[in-house]
Amino acid sequence: MLKINKQDALNYHSQEPAGKIEVIPTKPVSTQLDLALAYSPGVAEPCKAIAENPDDVYKYTAKGNLVAVISNGTAVLGLGNIGPAASKPVMEGKGVLFKKFAGIDCFDIEIDATDPDEFIKIVKSLEPTFGGINLEDIKAPECFRIETELREKMNIPLMHDDQHGTAIITSAALLNALEIVGKKIDEVQLVVSGAGAAAVSCLRLYLALGLKKENIVVFDKDGLIHERRTNLAPIQMQFATTRAVNNLEEALEGADVFLGLSAANVLPAGLLLKMADNPIVFALANPDPEVSYQLAMATRDDLIMATGRSDHPNQVNNVLGFPYIFRGALDVRATEINEAMKLAAVHALAELSKEPVPEMVNKAYGDNTLAFGRNYLIPKPLDPRLITTVSPAVAKAAMESGVAKAPITDWTAYEDQLRARLGVNQKLMNRMTSAARANPKRVVFAEADNYKILKAAQILRDEGICFPILLGPQEKIETIARENSLDLEGCEIINILKQDAKRDEYAAILYGKRQRRGMTLYEGRRLMRERNYFAAMMVETGEADACITGLTKDYGKSIIPSLQVVGTEDGVRRVASMYIIQHKKGPYFFADTTVNINPTAEEMVEIIGLTARAVRFFDTEPRIAVISYSNFGSNAGPLPEKTRRATELAKQRFPDLLIDGEMQANVALSPQLLQEHYDFSPLAEKGANTLIFPNVESGNIAYKVLQEIGGAEVIGPVLMGMRKPVHILQLGASVRDIVNMASIAVVDAQMGSKAL
Repeated sequence: MLKINKQDALNYHSQEPAGKIEVIPTKPVSTQLDLALAYSPGVAEPCKAIAENPDDVYKYTAKGNLVAVISNGTAVLGLGNIGPAASKPVMEGKGVLFKKFAGIDCFDIEIDATDPDEFIKIVKSLEPTFGGINLEDIKAPECFRIETELREKMNIPLMHDDQHGTAIITSAALLNALEIVGKKIDEVQLVVSGAGAAAVSCLRLYLALGLKKENIVVFDKDGLIHERRTNLAPIQMQFATTRAVNNLEEALEGADVFLGLSAANVLPAGLLLKMADNPIVFALANPDPEVSYQLAMATRDDLIMATGRSDHPNQVNNVLGFPYIFRGALDVRATEINEAMKLAAVHALAELSKEPVPEMVNKAYGDNTLAFGRNYLIPKPLDPRLITTVSPAVAKAAMESGVAKAPITDWTAYEDQLRARLGVNQKLMNRMTSAARANPKRVVFAEADNYKILKAAQILRDEGICFPILLGPQEKIETIARENSLDLEGCEIINILKQDAKRDEYAAILYGKRQRRGMTLYEGRRLMRERNYFAAMMVETGEADACITGLTKDYGKSIIPSLQVVGTEDGVRRVASMYIIQHKKGPYFFADTTVNINPTAEEMVEIIGLTARAVRFFDTEPRIAVISYSNFGSNAGPLPEKTRRATELAKQRFPDLLIDGEMQANVALSPQLLQEHYDFSPLAEKGANTLIFPNVESGNIAYKVLQEIGGAEVIGPVLMGMRKPVHILQLGASVRDIVNMASIAVVDAQMGSKAL
């Protein structure tokens, strides 16, 4: 767990602007007309529409994506009853998490009211403003009554996250832990330390999953909860036991599960020895759990443990639940968050834990061994699949339970919308992967003795995108797979150094291709000991449908074998490359970014033709701008002259192509600038989506800047103009990059005639 310096935390919150949130207009407000539409007199029209049809508030306002995070500060985690003002930084933080993980806008509201009736009245009055209510940090037992009455009185989704968030996350972890140890939930004995909001909600949800009430023993700060206690709320007393136990030690004798939602170090490690075989311990007090993780694991080697800390496995973090639960509830305009929706979230989280972990998650947590098991019961908070797994499950449950006022019919489109809310438009690659799955091809990976390649191969095989062929020493590949918990069953492994006959066959073919270019048969045999040549020849002879290489070598060195073996398609004199820039505004295409160092105007025309065809391959109509530091002759020099001539020649050769230049990049991408200053340009209506750069350094710099600081995802480089599908990865590409490129290669191979 990170050690937080007090002054660092204070500086973080106090630096201008103070706090962590702000309000940003979603419509332009730069002109007098904008202001008139935003407020008076234009605002009267949506007001009248809503007055006539109240449901139109979701059409004309932000209500459908607006949640209130509400607290009175009576039970702030780790701080206690600090009051509403002191709780505001926590509530702002909760709003930040809503926005970051689910694209939900939030207002934090701190209410100076400890009387439940007053609090309920205030919150109920806010219903016209918000699409949902997240109650936070309200002490027990008042929180039980507050939530129950508000759910009955309000017709928007409402949840006290301290109760239900923890319950949902621990339920998913419990189901998976029981599956791993081979125990049934209706047979296990559970001991609980703590009887507050979270503990009670956990128990209620466990009962819904099948736990028997008679198998539960609960302790709070005053001891065992039994039928003679008079200082507890009825909702807590429902878990009173009749068992003849006097203390925690006696209760833990033979127990299968311990749930701690209480205080640090209340569970002596020695008591773990009294529990049943393969005990499950959820010690969730923060920052210090009921029993130290290190001490507990040293006490029993058959223990499965979860804590609330990020520096231990199986972190129970409510951010796994509340953003996505509210997202699903808002998107179907649910009138409440009911038990069916909570259980749907539980099962979605549990099942997601069993899926292969994305490389970006491995990278974020510095762990390549994440896989379903004792140390990985629930997903990690930074897993990007949570929004497309949990939110749809919750939305479907709302629909099936009859509380959805706006049912979803197109679930594929809904998943695209979920990704777009986070600024990650995946429509383009979704189409690619869907098309690849429909007819997977054989893809040979030349550098298979590398973890990233093997991880990508597992994902590609699991998702049915392609049939991976892995070139490399089999023992080394199997060792890497074993050390990183990878499953390569179904992936063909070829050690080319043990393929003497095949290498001779390939060498003869290469010699036939290159004998009039200085290559001898001996040289051909030597080259066939290199995996890049062998892989390219597999594609050339039809023993593989596509090739992926370049992860560990310079681009120029990686491309030469493919050019010599496969070559360019007929009519193409030089290949080029293109990057796809995935941005919240949509996809953009940059070329040439890796191959042609300083092309002539005539060579740029070739690049323009290849790029236009490739952009159409991705189901996008190209709007091409030829980029320079000049706008239509505003500056003289060799580079503007070259780009101007390239544009003229391209217009002659491709008369149906929407293209213009020379122009600066900001002008090309801004319809407003084009319309204000260059309305004669055919790009003025929408701006460009495809940029042709005058040399490789400008294109290379541009995409890398966008990749690092522009908030864009970069896919590529896509190699254009090869006779058969061959793609050269960027040096050090991520697993996600490899999977994307393999998907593109498969679809390219499916086309038969060249498309890239």
